[in-house]
Amino acid sequence: MKQKYTEINSKAIDKWVESGWEWGIPISHAEYVNAINGQWNVGLTPRKSVPQRWFSPFIRNGGLIGTKLLGLASGGGQQMPVFSALGANCTVMDYSKKQLESERIIAEREGYSINIIKGDMSHIFPFDDEAFDIIFHPVSNCYIEDVQHIWNECYRILKKGGVLLSGLDNGLNYLFGEDNPLLVVNKLPYNPLKHEELYKKCMQTDGSIQFSHTIEEQIGGQLKAGFTLTDLYEDTDNEGIGKYAPNFLATRAVKA
Repeated sequence: MKQKYTEINSKAIDKWVESGWEWGIPISHAEYVNAINGQWNVGLTPRKSVPQRWFSPFIRNGGLIGTKLLGLASGGGQQMPVFSALGANCTVMDYSKKQLESERIIAEREGYSINIIKGDMSHIFPFDDEAFDIIFHPVSNCYIEDVQHIWNECYRILKKGGVLLSGLDNGLNYLFGEDNPLLVVNKLPYNPLKHEELYKKCMQTDGSIQFSHTIEEQIGGQLKAGFTLTDLYEDTDNEGIGKYAPNFLATRAVKA
């Protein structure tokens, strides 16, 4: 019997973090101090920063004082320290032990409190209805097969008027080959759980099981869950097909 794919991904990301993965390197003390002093930015996608106006309903005196914020699959000590510096009451949920360790280390270093939860996004989220003002969800649902479940759960745990900020892979990364970014090697949707040879290839390369998701699943799924889309932008990682076309997008959605 195969190991559950989310467990495989959790262990793979732990190994990436140990190897110096870009998304597992926490911010410095200086960056934390800068955030306290009002100089800050956070990312949902690889290169562009999230417009600060996306947080405007909750910004008070230059910060997010008292805002209940969930970092969904947002471990690694990159975004949560910034939000904590701005006065938000932060909870982070991630399935990687190493990413959560980074959150603990930075919180202890800077002396703030954060609720740290090891949780699998493919399950029911361990939160009450209408528990949060903001959900900050960087690119990560490419590690989950069913994204509609994620949008439904986000809608459930957000307060009315709450904001969902999401970073999304648009699927192009899974269409082309790594060695030749203009050579189509895979058919979409990309789902190793439904193709044995693709599954074996994934396990032999980076050791993770990832999935492509359509715009219908990503944005349409948010709308289906009940959200109202208010803004979006595209981004690139400047790697592979990303050298030629945007391969990520970020969305801002509101629970009316």
